[in-house]
Amino acid sequence: MNKLPYVTIIIPYKNNLYYLFSALRSVFKQSYKNLKILIIYDDEDKSDLFKIKNFFKSITIKRKIPFNIIVNKNSLGAGHARNVGIKKSKTKYVAFLDSDDLWAKNKLKIQIDYMEKNNILFSHTSYHVINANNKIISSRLAKKKIFFQDLITSCDIGLSTVILNSSLIGKDKLLFPGIKTKEDYVLWLRIIKKIKTIRGLNIKLTYYRKTKGSLSSNKLLSLINGYKVYRNYMKYGTVKSLFYLYMLSINSLKKIIIN
Repeated sequence: MNKLPYVTIIIPYKNNLYYLFSALRSVFKQSYKNLKILIIYDDEDKSDLFKIKNFFKSITIKRKIPFNIIVNKNSLGAGHARNVGIKKSKTKYVAFLDSDDLWAKNKLKIQIDYMEKNNILFSHTSYHVINANNKIISSRLAKKKIFFQDLITSCDIGLSTVILNSSLIGKDKLLFPGIKTKEDYVLWLRIIKKIKTIRGLNIKLTYYRKTKGSLSSNKLLSLINGYKVYRNYMKYGTVKSLFYLYMLSINSLKKIIIN
């Protein structure tokens, strides 16, 4: 029997200790055994660092889970923090978990089994959307296959649902770009141009937390960075960029109405 491959879970952290502990508990409960936790501490205020280290010491779990905390001297933003984690990870797979999101118990097992059996380099899943109090307020369904022409007008990939084969990233500039929102969207577009198809599992294995005041809830910033996706990173002209931004906004609105 082949040994199950290891997966590194990359978690950027900045100023949300309560949610981070909840996210970590959802990792500790994973039925998949071969995992490593990599926290990128991206807060200039270092006062939570001791509390996080103490949390790992005090938590009672049946097995030891390897973990490491990398401390950024200055706050770089979530995308750059993930890039630090990508460069430090040495495992076959990389999974992303934002510090305010949660995973279902069998998330890693189901998804990695699926990737191993089908020789898949990039997968994502359906997910629940929850509020600050963990109440489910909506959901998003993963398409079985996503092609470039699907993704360019609608980002239907939840970051905390994604698992990648590490051979895909860190090379040929396949890293998160330096924008505050939609940095994941840019990376997915770059990757799909390379692998042609992204595979999805229509099983809700992640709980994405939507809170007031979060970067993802800032509509103006989202529009500005949406335009940058097409103009700066896809290198489209102004008219073409505005057209795709319009399509992206319309599809985003449709998802809100449906849910």
